[in-house]
Amino acid sequence: MTLSTMLDRPFAARVLGMIALAALLSGCSEERAETKEVIRPVKVFEIAGTGEARRLVYAGAIKARTEMNLGFRVGGKITERLVDIGDRVKPGDLLARLDPTDYELSVRSAEANLLSAEKQVQTVALTKKRAEQLFARQFSSKAELDQAGLAYDQAVSTRDAAASALSQAKNQVAYTRLLSDQSGIVTAVNADIGQVVGTGAPVVTVAIDGEKEIEVAVPELDITEFKPGKEVQARFWSHDMLTLKGHVREVSGSAERQSRTFSVRISLPDDPRVLLGMTATVEAAAAKSEALISIPLSALARKGDKDIVWTVDREASTVHARAVTLADFAGDLVRVADGLKPGDLVVAAGTQFMSEDMKVKLQPDEQQSASAGTQIVR
Repeated sequence: MTLSTMLDRPFAARVLGMIALAALLSGCSEERAETKEVIRPVKVFEIAGTGEARRLVYAGAIKARTEMNLGFRVGGKITERLVDIGDRVKPGDLLARLDPTDYELSVRSAEANLLSAEKQVQTVALTKKRAEQLFARQFSSKAELDQAGLAYDQAVSTRDAAASALSQAKNQVAYTRLLSDQSGIVTAVNADIGQVVGTGAPVVTVAIDGEKEIEVAVPELDITEFKPGKEVQARFWSHDMLTLKGHVREVSGSAERQSRTFSVRISLPDDPRVLLGMTATVEAAAAKSEALISIPLSALARKGDKDIVWTVDREASTVHARAVTLADFAGDLVRVADGLKPGDLVVAAGTQFMSEDMKVKLQPDEQQSASAGTQIVR
């Protein structure tokens, strides 16, 4: 290797480095030149118009119009229970029994008191008779006769009170037997053998045979829509094809403390397919509600503290955020009170990827139309 070759190596290295740098810069400039504006394909739907008035839908349970919570008229220990849930009963059927021992002892005590009172009446009756005889012969004063009469009246009153106490004691013995007042079906058992219950404590609940009703819980926002006599539609989970017309019979006067809902009772026509405890869905139209636009829940987004949707400018093919005012939710749809109008194109999904003035490409084959009550397939 010659000296001149060795001296040329640093120069050659510098030349090669400059060539490589130039090639790199040229590649970057070409990459920038080749970068194109991103156009995101989106699924959209067109607002066709407003739909039907708002529907009120609530789930409830079938109950008897009248339910009796039966309890003993005296307190004591339950020694026997003769019915279970689901048993049918008729008037006079024995449902449960208390230990009558203490009440039977009270009867014996009342009988003894009555016997003693009757003997006392007999005794003072003789005294009164003797006093009358002595007064007639003028052997005693008028005061002694009056005193004998008062003693007799007091003895009679004591006897009458003892007789009433005996009748009451016998009634209490009878009250240790819990009897059904009407025909129906047992829906609940609240106490069992061995339990000590107080006077009037519910032991058995009986649903009276007759008219059936649906009980639903309605929030305070919609309770003004339910007035006695309002017609509703009732559908039943166990019978898809069964639909009955019902009428609001009763609306609770106050809200339930915990749920803050009002109990509404809806009467139903007699139908043997409707059984106690079934689940039913009640549908009613809001009396004072304007028709609103419904959109898929997936089209809704948030921007700051506002609810928005992304609308598409047809001419520029760009998206823009638009604030909307929501009315309510129904399943996977949301009803919009303000902010949209018929003819608007709204992005149906992927709102998290949208930004203001982003270029988008519509997919005509997937464009949908939406109105209130219309399900959007996405």
